[in-house]
Amino acid sequence: MIQGSDSNNLWRNGAIILLSIILFLLSISWLGYGFSKIGKDTAESIIIATSNPFIGLFIGLLATAILQSSSTTTSLAVAAVASGSLSLEQAVPIVIGANIGTTITSTIVSMSYITSTGEFRKAVAGGTIHDFFNILTVIILFPLELKYGILTDLSHFFVQFTHVDAGSGLKFDLFGIGNSIERIGNNLIKWVGALGLIIGSFILLFATVKMISQVLSKALIGNARSRFESIFNLPVKSFGWGLLLTTIIQSSSVTTSLLVPLTATGKIRIDNALKFIIGANIGTTITAILASLFKSEAAVSLAFVHFFFNLIGSCIFLFVPYASKLPIALSQYLGYLSEKYRIVGLMYIIITFFIFPFALIYFSK
Repeated sequence: MIQGSDSNNLWRNGAIILLSIILFLLSISWLGYGFSKIGKDTAESIIIATSNPFIGLFIGLLATAILQSSSTTTSLAVAAVASGSLSLEQAVPIVIGANIGTTITSTIVSMSYITSTGEFRKAVAGGTIHDFFNILTVIILFPLELKYGILTDLSHFFVQFTHVDAGSGLKFDLFGIGNSIERIGNNLIKWVGALGLIIGSFILLFATVKMISQVLSKALIGNARSRFESIFNLPVKSFGWGLLLTTIIQSSSVTTSLLVPLTATGKIRIDNALKFIIGANIGTTITAILASLFKSEAAVSLAFVHFFFNLIGSCIFLFVPYASKLPIALSQYLGYLSEKYRIVGLMYIIITFFIFPFALIYFSK
């Protein structure tokens, strides 16, 4: 009886995931089509807004902090690049900013321990170590990208060297599916307009990413949360499981948030939590790569910018001596301050993810 129930759940979850992936690909196609049909004035406004890389960076941060999904933000950027609404150089800061914005989820989860005197400090440290890892990676790599274009050049080289250019010859038109998608998009634009198609496709994209994440996280982790700490026995295991689980679940927000109760209760050490987060950051890049399939070379390159940004950042904090001690020290100090002054944790979220980006966008004009 139990086996039959498990089998039914497996088939149901499999069908939901398959449908979600199909709808995800449809939403990306319609987003790109909608971007390509928006009016000239709207297109120029987008180009002008993102021509300042700092504004692009904080747009990515803000959008992801609000959506709590870097996968959605990076997929949107890929669709905009594929349609020609954004250049690769304009979209790169948005993707980099999304890496900071996605960390807000685990930080908010850590605030749920604000009434627990003995656990709040460790919860904040566990929830914000993801923040400081990504913030420090941005501080290191963003100036290098602006000055030398290292991420863009590396992605261009990789795409050309491996012949992953999806724009040359490889088209998603099996059994005329591509033409059918375009015809449906045309009809939708007649009914709701280009902006309506973009908004509807965005909602569909966000919903499918969340659906895939929730179904898989429940199936893979749900009943095993009490045993979840066993994967942190060794740093290599922590990194490997962070990479594997996030690649499958496609939400670093979900996997890294699971660390908060484990660090709060002392079941895992903060250094092993960092190794898990580093693996999770690489695992979450697969969504943008999937979204770039059958798109232009620039769209594929943007997806690999996201990958190489996280890969290089991971290498820095895994292999450079003492580098990993900095995000650990910063998160533990914030935990100490938050325990001493409870308002500090809340102000950190408001200032880092909202006031600071809004202010810099305003003054960057």
